[in-house]
Amino acid sequence: MKVLLVEDDPKISSFVKIGLESNDIAADVAYDSPIGEKLALTKKYDVMILDVVIPGISGFELCRIIRNHGIQTPILMLTSLDSIDDKLTGFDSGADDYLVKPFSFQELLARIRALGRRNRAEIVTPSLKLAGLELDSITRKVARDGKEINLTPTEFRILQLLFENKGKVFERMVIAEKIWGFSFNSGTNIIDVHINSLRKKIDKDYDVKLIHTRKGFGYVLSEEE
Repeated sequence: MKVLLVEDDPKISSFVKIGLESNDIAADVAYDSPIGEKLALTKKYDVMILDVVIPGISGFELCRIIRNHGIQTPILMLTSLDSIDDKLTGFDSGADDYLVKPFSFQELLARIRALGRRNRAEIVTPSLKLAGLELDSITRKVARDGKEINLTPTEFRILQLLFENKGKVFERMVIAEKIWGFSFNSGTNIIDVHINSLRKKIDKDYDVKLIHTRKGFGYVLSEEE
């Protein structure tokens, strides 16, 4: 396994690099975003670890650039920013996991290995289609009746989850766990916000609506009301 670590703190980067290499994981280290971007776009890694506050652009912006280049390598954000909004920003930028400083190296190692396994085991359905709606898992593009639809990384992941399970109703908490890896408290409407945004982009201009609410249960992608 090979990992890219973008971290400007020399103590943390040295600690992580030594720990990874002692566990037979090769690690390249970048101390700022320009070098991190160059390595991410030119070399192949199994997992990337991005600090958020780094010289140059932020780790969030770097993550977006990596995703905009079509690179789907699992990305773990490593940062002291621990609010729900910070985590959502990380996931919306295209990150797969989020670990808050200070952290246990053993937890970091476990998450890296889990992301690596998920990446190797993931079976991608290249193209999904329903009532003129098409989602391409390789290019990360979505279109309906040939018209391309621009989605955020989080919207894409939610739509992909519903698409791969057409006809299955997902509770809000289940969607949160599958997309972000953790649940929100019952008073948070973040799932509803993303679903409403998806509906505006996918269903608003079409007679056949595809994203439906099953009152008291959750959301489902289906041609049937």
